[in-house]
Amino acid sequence: HNSAYFEHSFLAREMGAFLVEGRDLIVEDSYVYMRTTGGRQRVDVIYRRVDEDFLDPLTFRRDSMLGVPGLVNVYREGNVAIANAPGAGVADDKAVYAYMPALIKYYLDQEPLLGQVSTYVGLRKDDFTYMREHLASLVVKTTGDSGGYNMLMGPFASKKEIEAYLAQMKKAPGNYIGQPLIELSSHPTYVDGRFEPRRIDLRPFILYGESIRILPGGLTRVALRPGSYVVNSSQGGGSKDTWVLAPRSA
Repeated sequence: HNSAYFEHSFLAREMGAFLVEGRDLIVEDSYVYMRTTGGRQRVDVIYRRVDEDFLDPLTFRRDSMLGVPGLVNVYREGNVAIANAPGAGVADDKAVYAYMPALIKYYLDQEPLLGQVSTYVGLRKDDFTYMREHLASLVVKTTGDSGGYNMLMGPFASKKEIEAYLAQMKKAPGNYIGQPLIELSSHPTYVDGRFEPRRIDLRPFILYGESIRILPGGLTRVALRPGSYVVNSSQGGGSKDTWVLAPRSA
């Protein structure tokens, strides 16, 4: 079961691509093949939707049942392209977010046009001290996880939960960041036969090539559980259609 299966199947259908699991692929003679009812078919490009740790049990986690044994070696030899290649998620480290204004200034010599949420990085001693003393009012996340996992919602956590989380933080402070709780927008949502308010956020998409183009619309995620701030589908969240209305004619 994968909470993003609908998204995977939709993308595969729209792109005219095959949606497969690791067991549908095999490596032979330094190439990747897909099992089909008509025999094996060579694969040239893989759009990866599996966590890197589970991609290839011969290279990463040996207990992985999701990956393809030998895939990384084929990739190294240049016989298959992997979109979301191994190592491509370095910027997904949540601690990088805290340094974005400095990165923009250093590489572009510009100031950010948009502000961002105050972020405390456990790797910095003063930041970790602040996080430790204000856990009850912060949202704390591990830098390498996603999908709403291993997160502490301080304002809604019990004293026991906060103490247990702090004990884990002390073992590896650099693996954590903290941010204040941000109030999300609320939107009428049809739940169990009636409309109720649910918190939402909007994820825009930007295409970058010869020019930069912002797509009209985006992904609206909704926290379906009453009172929740967590919109991740893996934590019971959902999505909404996003409509962009054309400007009214004069």
